[in-house]
Amino acid sequence: MDAQKALIVEFDRETAKTRKMLDAIPADADFNFKPHPKSMSLGRLAGHLTDFVGDWGNHTLTMDKLEFAADHKWDPWVPANKAALLEKFDRELPKTRAALVGTTGDKWDRNWKFVFGGKAWIDAPKYEVFRETVLNHMIHHRGQLTVYLRLMGAKVPGVYGPSADEM
Repeated sequence: MDAQKALIVEFDRETAKTRKMLDAIPADADFNFKPHPKSMSLGRLAGHLTDFVGDWGNHTLTMDKLEFAADHKWDPWVPANKAALLEKFDRELPKTRAALVGTTGDKWDRNWKFVFGGKAWIDAPKYEVFRETVLNHMIHHRGQLTVYLRLMGAKVPGVYGPSADEM
């Protein structure tokens, strides 16, 4: 089995499912909606889903280390609306896919680190980091988005088969 080819197929399949879920957000959705005070807003969650096909996915594939000082302030991108969300997702996806296609052979065995304030939060082989913190992480947050959609009264599209809204 060619692990890289399998990852490309999985990336294509899961990003298409994520795009489908983002497209299910109603055009007039309130991006400030939160199902619970501790939850991310809809806009923050949806914006975070662009990270996996954008900077986070791309940095994982093209760098060996991502490091920030302890006083670094990270401002997450929150889209103003659905159109901006889909535009960014569609714009970032080809770059990360190209980086995935270009990550071959022993590049997968290289160590990848995420360091914040001098502490390594992630320190693992690039393959493991891509699988866990890009693909699995995207799937996790896509699942959260289905709950937001349901609570907002939107139709939830099927991902691994038909949803209750498609039966």
